[in-house]
Amino acid sequence: MKIAGIIAEYNPFHNGHRLQADFLRQQGYTHIVAVMSGHFVQRGEGAILSKWARAHAALLNGVDLVLELPVSYCVAGAETFAKGGVSILHQMGCVDALCFGCETDDLSVLGRIVQVLDTPAWQQHLAGNLKTGMPFAQAREEAVRACLGEKEAALLRLPNAILGVEYIKWLKRLNSPITPLAFKRRHVGHDSLTPCQNIASASFIRQKMAAGEHAQAAKYVPQSAWEQYLPLLEKGEWFSPLALDVPLFYALRCMQQQDFSELPDISEGLQNRLYQAAGQATNLEEFFALAKTKRYSMARLRRIALAALLKLQKEDTSLFPPYLRVLGATGAGREVLRQMKTACVAPVVMHLAQAQKISAVAAYFARQESFAADIYYMATHANCARGQDFKDDALILA
Repeated sequence: MKIAGIIAEYNPFHNGHRLQADFLRQQGYTHIVAVMSGHFVQRGEGAILSKWARAHAALLNGVDLVLELPVSYCVAGAETFAKGGVSILHQMGCVDALCFGCETDDLSVLGRIVQVLDTPAWQQHLAGNLKTGMPFAQAREEAVRACLGEKEAALLRLPNAILGVEYIKWLKRLNSPITPLAFKRRHVGHDSLTPCQNIASASFIRQKMAAGEHAQAAKYVPQSAWEQYLPLLEKGEWFSPLALDVPLFYALRCMQQQDFSELPDISEGLQNRLYQAAGQATNLEEFFALAKTKRYSMARLRRIALAALLKLQKEDTSLFPPYLRVLGATGAGREVLRQMKTACVAPVVMHLAQAQKISAVAAYFARQESFAADIYYMATHANCARGQDFKDDALILA
């Protein structure tokens, strides 16, 4: 048994993701495990379709086992997102490689960036750049440029390369035996709105789904996956970014200044700016306009706003995920689960309700997940009662 891990959102699962699974089979990996974001994603919004539909699509197209990335890690920047995903694969105790899509497959250059991130010289350059008011991403890029040069710095403008660096960094911090493996992105770039051949970015596909142009979206999705998506799209059970605007703004308006300071990704007095913006704005769009500066990206602000609605706090990701939740498995996935019985160092749960019996921390994580699911189902008109996530079973395919 040779097991490869993937950390993904599959928002939605598409032909490019199928290519990655096929690539791993060609590399000799017999089993593929995906750690997948649940109902909410890094953009600070809901996934276009439910985690169950996206997990099912993955299981029908080369993935053998899907584990859930807890919501506090999903609604986070690259470092925290990577921390959650890598730690889950590491805790499994049986994963041989972590495969990630990237704009480059040159692991040596990514490794050089990881090496420099722990040096005093880089920290000094970063701190100096931040003092000038640079956004963190630019300050990090300039610090790497000063320490290594243009080739390495240029990669930090590319979203998948940034995640690749964070994955390798966390493998190193955990002293993990898992080997990093880069799968080079081809045909289209991240967020590209121009398809090439039968490949399109997830952003393009979501755009077509939201516009009701289903035939256009279907071209870039495996047929078996599309059969999972189409009924939900036709019933209107998909997430529109506008669906939570009012409850998001209400949650922000209800917060005190101290409440903002306890949210994830708050630093440098940002809580004061957000508190003032929430008080002055009359809607969510105006809140973002008042809060936005060159230093704070819109993606960061959206994640913070969503964290406020979902009642997430910065301490939530100080520890590693306290359990591994199975969203779905094929027959080969059940073989991995059997191996995990002796290799895994964290409890494995097939039903979220099981997590409540593990520990107080696990119960807290489970309640967070259930609450997030309740919010998501309301936004997508899924007609689910409160606590549905505690009732849902893992998908087990023959």
